Amino acid sequence: VQLQASGGGLVQSGGSLRLSCVASGSISGINVMGWYRQAPGNQRELVATITSDGSAKYADSVKGRFTASRDNAKDTVYLQMNSLKPDDTAVYFCAFGKRLGYGSRQDYYDYWGQGTKVTVSS
Repeated sequence: VQLQASGGGLVQSGGSLRLSCVASGSISGINVMGWYRQAPGNQRELVATITSDGSAKYADSVKGRFTASRDNAKDTVYLQMNSLKPDDTAVYFCAFGKRLGYGSRQDYYDYWGQGTKVTVSS
């Protein structure tokens, strides 16, 4: 099973991007889905985590600007990013896990995507 993230790119400050992450291959028992990001020189940090019923939590830095959603039938998670800022520049990773509830820690996730790069210019 592999997770394929897409939708990254170069965007000006204030712009929007929509990231997608889909699982290839048979996957079952997935509950939590999440998005992390890692900027150069920084640790990977949680951006959003979304439970199987669609409830989401966000990092304070993205609240009100980013929205996570999922399509369970398609094993896909999305991240709509609006009002992007240069500080949002990072490689964004998706992750799926079998744990119930929110995934606030990286070890809650069983599968990771390869990352998609987002660059926000000022």
